[in-house]
Amino acid sequence: MIVKTSSGYQVLSEKGKPLSKDNLTLKQAEQRLKQVEMFKHMKPKGKSQAGKKE
Repeated sequence: MIVKTSSGYQVLSEKGKPLSKDNLTLKQAEQRLKQVEMFKHMKPKGKSQAGKKE
């Protein structure tokens, strides 16, 4: 979510953790939120069995 701060806008997670700086413009905050959503839905490349022992 995007919240307005005293120095601009900031992107926060649903739990309230900051995901960006707090001095962004609204357009920059929207772009950062899109980046965060993209990374949440990306599948890991390459080592699909990383960390698994048989």
